Order: sequence, then structure tokens, then C-alpha cells
Amino acid sequence: MKKVAKALAALAVGVSVLAGTVAAQAQDKKFTIALIPGLTTDGFYITMRRGAEAAAKAVGAELVFQGAPEFNPVLQVPVLDAIIARKPDAILIAPTDKVQLVEPLKKAHAAGIPVITVDTFIGTGNYQTGAGDADFPLSYIASDNVLGGRMAARALAKAIGEKGKVYVSNVKPGISTTDQREEGFKAEMKNFPGIEVLETQFNDNDSNKAASQMQSVFARNSDLAGVFGANLFSALGAANGVQQAGQTGKVRVVAFDAPPSIVDNLKTGLVDIAIAQHPAEIGFFGVMSAFAHLTGQSIPTAIGTGFTVMDKDNVAKPEIAQFIYTD
Repeated sequence: MKKVAKALAALAVGVSVLAGTVAAQAQDKKFTIALIPGLTTDGFYITMRRGAEAAAKAVGAELVFQGAPEFNPVLQVPVLDAIIARKPDAILIAPTDKVQLVEPLKKAHAAGIPVITVDTFIGTGNYQTGAGDADFPLSYIASDNVLGGRMAARALAKAIGEKGKVYVSNVKPGISTTDQREEGFKAEMKNFPGIEVLETQFNDNDSNKAASQMQSVFARNSDLAGVFGANLFSALGAANGVQQAGQTGKVRVVAFDAPPSIVDNLKTGLVDIAIAQHPAEIGFFGVMSAFAHLTGQSIPTAIGTGFTVMDKDNVAKPEIAQFIYTD
């Protein structure tokens, strides 16, 4: 986390001129920016918060971080309602459902509170188009999850020698990020004619269910070569299923996301490859975008952040390890 903090400090220096300029326009106004994560206990969102805090400090804003303990729209909506009641100057939110969060977020929009979505989106994620009822957020700041899925496909294809059967272990339909990762993975795998993509298995974010599903898929396909976990729980569950089937090192596992535990998972071979997002950048650019809007600047309707591919051979290198999430 010290490495991430240094990187964010460097970003903060880079925007100090902008901050000074818009601060003069803002006079003595101290803006309050709320960040509502998908859930509060996950390393990805904790790391996002660190990035948001660095940006808030750089521009003199107050950051309010409040969320639910589970990735669940039923739990997230009351948190959002409570934040709207506090009347912050802007809301950054990772919507837990691209349909169910539309109407609740309309309340914020109707109250005159600018909305920016981070990590996940509502509707199609294409904002400010004048089309549809979910295009009112100002911007969507996130990893390019279709690209992330493509990267996972290329990494897995290389690991299995571009031949064999693979499948996606996913959470459930309707989550924008994991939907897109699956989409990108399947699209990229079309470039590898020697690889057959089997039916996706949905595990409801239950790693035990993902492990059981993996064993069932293997029982039907003894030549299974690999699995892509569209989120960390899916990957680790599938990896445990691979281990229980005695196929570690034979059935390759690609994970999405990189909490601290990923280091041991890679080194022991439980997971072969991890695609790390850059959540600190998402939080940082989220706050900076909100601040820029609040001080009269225009902002892009979409900002993409990067990925880092990790394996047992590079995970200890400082330039790679800096992207491991905090806890």
C-alpha cells in the first residue's frame, strides 16, 4: 500500500496546478463528495477509497465514504437514500445493479446532486446522450472490463497452449462489470479456434458453489483445460474445485482482481494468472472529476483505467506488486 500511496502522491502533485486554479474559483467553498462503494469490506473498494482520499486532500474537499457490507442493491439503496438526505455536493457510486439503481439515483439527480458512477454503471454506461432514462450521470470511471476479459482470454489461451475446453465462472447476470468481462473473454476466445468455450456457470458470489460447479464441469469434460473467474470469489471457488479434483497445474485458473492473498495463491499455484485492476486510480479520478465539475470545468463522460497481469514469476517485482490491493 505504501507503493500505491506514493503513486497517488505523484498524481496529486500532477494536478496541483489545476487544483490551485479551480480553488480560486471556488473561493472558500469546501465541497463534500460522497463515495458509495459496491461494498465496504472488499480490498478493491478499500483501495479505491485510498485513491479518493488522496484526491480529496489534494483539492481540499471532504470525502464521505459509506456503503453496505454486501454487494446487494437491496442493501445499497438505503445507504444511497441516507447520503442524498445529507445533501453532498456530488455522489460517486458503484451501482450494485445496472437496472435496480436507476430510479434510486434519479432521486439524487432530481435533488440537484451530480452523480458519477465508478467501477460499475447503470443502464448502458453511455451517459449524457439524451437517450434513455439512465444517461443522467456525468461520467463513468472504471476499468475497461471488456478489455479486461479479453486480456484474461489471451492469458489463459497462452497458458493452455491455445487448445482445449474452458468456461467462465461468473456471479449472476445483471452486474455490469462481470457481464462485460464475460463478453470480452468470449469475444477474444473466438480468435483461438482450438479452444472450446463451455456454458457459463453462475455461482451467486458463493465460492463453495463455484467449487462444486467446477467439479461438475470437470466430471462432464475430463479434458477441461482452464477456467476464468469473472470476479475474485468466482476464481478462488473454481480454483478450490480444481484443487479438490486433483487438477492443480493441469486446469489453469485466471482470476480477476488482486487482493493481498493473491500473492500466495499465485506462488502456490492455486491461481495461475491474476488480472489486477487499478482501483486507486478510479477513486482518484472520480474525486478529481467531481471537483472539476463543481468548479465549472467540463469532464469526459467516460474515463478508463488500466490493468496489470500478474503471475508467479512477476508478482514480487515492485512495478507489479504496487497494484496489489490493500485490506
